[in-house]
Amino acid sequence: MADPDALEGAALARVLRQAGGAEILNTLGVQLSGTDLVALLLAAFRTRAGFLTPADVLRRYTEDRFVAPAPVDFRQLRRVEDRLLSVVPDEVELLTLAPVTPLGAHSVVAGVHQNNVLATVRGSEVAADPTAGLALEAALRRRDLRPGARRSAPPVRLAALQRVIRAQRSAGADRFAHAGLFAVAAAGWDSGGLEFERRHSAEQVGLICSALRATGVPSVEVGVTLLDPAASPVTEAVRAALRDRPNVVLREVPDRLGTPCYHTGWCFSLAVHRDGVRVEVGDGGFVDWTQRLLGRPRERLLVSVLGVDRLAAVAPAG
Repeated sequence: MADPDALEGAALARVLRQAGGAEILNTLGVQLSGTDLVALLLAAFRTRAGFLTPADVLRRYTEDRFVAPAPVDFRQLRRVEDRLLSVVPDEVELLTLAPVTPLGAHSVVAGVHQNNVLATVRGSEVAADPTAGLALEAALRRRDLRPGARRSAPPVRLAALQRVIRAQRSAGADRFAHAGLFAVAAAGWDSGGLEFERRHSAEQVGLICSALRATGVPSVEVGVTLLDPAASPVTEAVRAALRDRPNVVLREVPDRLGTPCYHTGWCFSLAVHRDGVRVEVGDGGFVDWTQRLLGRPRERLLVSVLGVDRLAAVAPAG
């Protein structure tokens, strides 16, 4: 199989030759202001659209995996969404996130390769992960707190359902590049002794497990991974929170080799079982995004995400 990076490099080299050399990339990417670049791109796409016919648009609709309808039954998807939301407590604020985020929200903040995000001509990008949007909102809400209030302020607790687009190709999903995700975030101040980490990991994992059980799946598996041995009390806090849930199994996963991981300290995976089949449906953990957004090392952020389309495919209907 051809290397996608090599193919992209060859295509870019060909385009640069046709455009007169690599200097055009520097002009577009660096020298032009954001406003001027947007004006140029709008004109370019307006020109291209002017040459299209209705037949061209229909052909593109049949070929472009970004625009195809989801393969999941709408009613089943809606049932699962409603059941997930039914267990969200009042103290967790549900947001309706915008379908786009600022350019760089995923690559600069969340470490996602920029090629895996669908950028727009207006200096933004289509949402690829609701946790990035929740992180930006949490950082905004904590940004203006006075130094003395950062520790005592209530944590920012948010959740959202969002349909996102991811440009990378996945096995078995060549045509479908969009999916629904349910995300939860808790942001606050490091008060020492892993207090924030222990409290919110137990609370958030418990919430996610309740949400999964509300969809009707018979059992939930939580796999926890210590990325830093010092975070072992977090695992114990989660274990205690799940102790009285007979349909939730916690297991320790020594590492996540082969699985991309942007978490720090401690993370977890989520799987459900139905008819003897184990299906991965989500993950979560601590990230340093609010630390970097605000330039404050003591900021803490815990995020979790569930794949709603994948869950709808295995959750009982009706």
